[in-house]
Amino acid sequence: MSVEQPLWQALTAYRVLTLLYALGLCVLSFDDYDHPVGAVVYMAVLTLWTALTFRMVASAEHCTRRFLVGDLGIAVTGILLTPLVDSHDRIAEGTPTLPSIWTMGAVLGFAIKGGWRWGASAATVVCAANVIERGAFAQDTIHMLALVWVASVGIGYVIEVARASERTLARALRIEAATRERERLARDIHDSVLQVLAMVQRRGAAIGGEAAELGRMAGEQEIALRTLVSTGLVSRPRTGDGTETTVGPDALPDALAGADGPPVPPCAPGERSDGGPCDLRALLAPHAGSRVTFSEPGAPVLLPAGVAAELAAAVGAALDNVRVHAGEDAHAWILLEDEPDAVMVTVRDDGPGIPEGRLADAEAEGRLGVALSIRGRLRDLGGTAEWISAPGQGTEVELTVPKASAKKAIRKGEAAR
Repeated sequence: MSVEQPLWQALTAYRVLTLLYALGLCVLSFDDYDHPVGAVVYMAVLTLWTALTFRMVASAEHCTRRFLVGDLGIAVTGILLTPLVDSHDRIAEGTPTLPSIWTMGAVLGFAIKGGWRWGASAATVVCAANVIERGAFAQDTIHMLALVWVASVGIGYVIEVARASERTLARALRIEAATRERERLARDIHDSVLQVLAMVQRRGAAIGGEAAELGRMAGEQEIALRTLVSTGLVSRPRTGDGTETTVGPDALPDALAGADGPPVPPCAPGERSDGGPCDLRALLAPHAGSRVTFSEPGAPVLLPAGVAAELAAAVGAALDNVRVHAGEDAHAWILLEDEPDAVMVTVRDDGPGIPEGRLADAEAEGRLGVALSIRGRLRDLGGTAEWISAPGQGTEVELTVPKASAKKAIRKGEAAR
């Protein structure tokens, strides 16, 4: 049940009760009106309108914007007709308008439907109509109008908070359901497929020859399957010649493709041109393999498409350096961290390390892999690239992109286009 549905039910009852109140005032003041027939005609129209539109305020789906405008028009018309049917002395004394407090129902409809901004706009219209009806800013009029305005804004704000809470709860329930399904799949797969793949990898490595290649491929598939059941991201498995096969997001089960509503597009480099958000995890997951361990948060790490592609390319360049300089047998680790104000990717290896001053010498010799492929990309994104290395202790590359700088980079690119 929607958290706002009780408010619609309360508004329905409010309109009926306030109509009865307005009818009672009309009966009591019948002999005091200058033109009682006009008051009776308006009250008949108000009664018929309330009866015919009873269903319109039963829920948000039925309460359209056109109806709200018409409802407010009925209320404002009644306010402006009051000087035509009632005497000036009675109006100066502060007697209620023809619709009386029924008018507040029209304002509350705007507040519940569209939030505090809609409520404030409708209340302002009612306030203006009341000032015109009285012909002056009387103290009692100001008090009443302030109450209408504050009440409409307050209720509109409450309904916005309630809707946000409802969306948060729905997301939490979807995440919980997806997590339970992922855990169930992980248990089943671990008890069967993963154990078989791990055994094939070990036996193939022990036998050697073609069996070793088969074992290596089984290890790649085991890593891809573990990534799938643990995070919903799938590493692209490699074929025998080292090339990557494509596994699109459509291959994922619905429960794993996105726990929070529709799945976030993986956005491989060049796939998106609208600058929309991309999950950086999906760009880095394909690097995982038997010699590369990828660790990432459980939630999507969203960056604009261009920024995500450039950062992923920098990580790929860092891994290329590991393969070239640390050797094919070196192991690498990728750690993805999503901080409140920045996204950080750390690439670490267990190779021999970089001698002091080697990076500067390589740049001076014209080898610009680090200077352009890594440090240049991060500089263009407003980020930084730092190396921590010591001979015999491996190398660690820390790539940091501030989220504010990422947004500026995207705006700069759009302006250049």
